[in-house]
Amino acid sequence: MALRIIFMGTPEFSVATLEALVAAGHEVVAVYTQPPRPGGRRGLDLQKSPIHLAAERLGLPVLHPLNFRAQEDRVRFQAFGADVAVVVAYGLLLPEAILSGTRLGAYNGHASLLPRWRGAAPIQRAIMAGDAETGMMVMKMDKGLDTGPVALARTVPIGPDMTAGELHDRLSTVGAEAMVEAMSALEAGILETVPQAEEGVLYAAKIDKAETRIDFSRDAAHVHNHIRGLSPFPGAWFELEVNGKPERVKVLGATLADGEGRAGEVLDDALTIACGGGAVRLTRLQKAGGKPLDAADFLRGMPVVPTTVLR
Repeated sequence: MALRIIFMGTPEFSVATLEALVAAGHEVVAVYTQPPRPGGRRGLDLQKSPIHLAAERLGLPVLHPLNFRAQEDRVRFQAFGADVAVVVAYGLLLPEAILSGTRLGAYNGHASLLPRWRGAAPIQRAIMAGDAETGMMVMKMDKGLDTGPVALARTVPIGPDMTAGELHDRLSTVGAEAMVEAMSALEAGILETVPQAEEGVLYAAKIDKAETRIDFSRDAAHVHNHIRGLSPFPGAWFELEVNGKPERVKVLGATLADGEGRAGEVLDDALTIACGGGAVRLTRLQKAGGKPLDAADFLRGMPVVPTTVLR
């Protein structure tokens, strides 16, 4: 018999899991997501989250309380009589009344190999740290921040030039498959959990705009990981002087390269840039107000001659 599920999520990352649970035959009785936020070109239009739009497409009821402080919101949640809550990147810390508001509790799909990278930005932080692998874990939620016991884990390798966007898409698919498997085991009464290890805890702090500028004085491996960990959003960047004025350029792709020089120095016509040790070659860039371009196309519109120093 199918589970009665309350699904809780917000960004595009969550959509694959919602769709997979519906396709697996579970009854999604309600979808919770973050409220519509100002957006559009002028920031005046209220825009629904990707999960809100997916739920409407699937014909599922959508709720978007600002939080669960109001008693009426907690009562409404419990009134659905759900077997379980499935949470994937919802964006709120859930109170005990919600965690215990279904028959079997709440299970979270988290994009790291816990206890490494608990918190808000596990995909970006794993790449920025140079991790060779990460994964998806299905965890039974408790009151802590990603501290609950783990029910199921799937490991995903991180390729040497893989960006956060590419890893995001891979983990979204893997996470959907893992959650369907976990819910099947839960329905059968055979889902087991194990406590997280007490060693190896790391927190994935939200990405701050202040850390997005590229520091070419760092070694090439650090610069490379920084660039791909912030691609495509928010994007690592440098400044290039154009007509006597600094212009910001995002770097959306890079690879390690051979070369030595002053930190930030352009070494050749292929955008090989010297770092504090070693060099990186920039492969995909985007100037302010422009579209992402491969390096060759970017250079046709904005020549960058060797010996130029990027800041």
